[in-house]
Amino acid sequence: MPTQSKQSPQFADVADVTARLSAAGYLPDHHIATTVFLADRLGKPLLVEGPAGVGKTELAKALATATSAELIRLQCYEGLDEARALYEWNYKKQLLRIQASQNSADGGDWGDWGDLHDDVFGEEFLLSRPLLTAIRRTEPTVLLIDETDKADVEVEGLLLEVLSDFQVTIPEIGTIVATRRPMVVLTSNATRELSEALKRRCLYLALDYPSAEREREIVLSRVPDLAPALAEQLVRTVRALRAMELKKSPSISETLDWAQTLLALGFDTLDDTAVRDTLGVVLKHASDQTRAAAELRLN
Repeated sequence: MPTQSKQSPQFADVADVTARLSAAGYLPDHHIATTVFLADRLGKPLLVEGPAGVGKTELAKALATATSAELIRLQCYEGLDEARALYEWNYKKQLLRIQASQNSADGGDWGDWGDLHDDVFGEEFLLSRPLLTAIRRTEPTVLLIDETDKADVEVEGLLLEVLSDFQVTIPEIGTIVATRRPMVVLTSNATRELSEALKRRCLYLALDYPSAEREREIVLSRVPDLAPALAEQLVRTVRALRAMELKKSPSISETLDWAQTLLALGFDTLDDTAVRDTLGVVLKHASDQTRAAAELRLN
């Protein structure tokens, strides 16, 4: 059985994390950078939890960019099963191979079943899904298990097995062990409580919306042509929207979309007209737009 190689750390120190994530377009605070450094140094999966739109998935993408790694993403959803998360067999192709073997025997003896079994359960017929793909890669890999809380509880059992030993047993083939462990990031919107067993295997990072100053820095780093005064107005308005009881508060990515929209339309100030004309960029429910217009007292 192959053995797992000991991985060299990807980051030299916390400052290195900050510098490389920033270069990848993600501005971490000291707490985020420290937790990422520890997850890398200890070889632990990183569980990132927080409301939708605070940059959990973007952190995983930035990690992949910062470490020159391939991003492998498992999007979780209700009904996700082992076949979609780990692997499955190409049954149609297997059946065609069996039928071809039967026809070649002219309806007589099919030949040695053991040989045929080994044939149809070979690599040619194996459909690798994200978890298995990440385990088998020999190049740097970031495995993103996105919105883990949306998957059924049974999926957590599968994740426990995979994340504990970084190996997968396929009965027809044998045990496949990761020769190079991927860096693993799990995200959760906290719509349900994840099991303590899964949390024990991870380092935990709670994310919330950034401070006004940090969000302004993010806007100006990603939309550098935006005037600083307009960025200040934009962030102040977004924070006011998040304080309202909305169905869906604006995410950081929607703040950036709004900034790019204002720039494209040539607005130099976020007055009532600009807000009214572009509110659909950040609020995607009619009831939210109505509430925002009333509370912001748009003319």
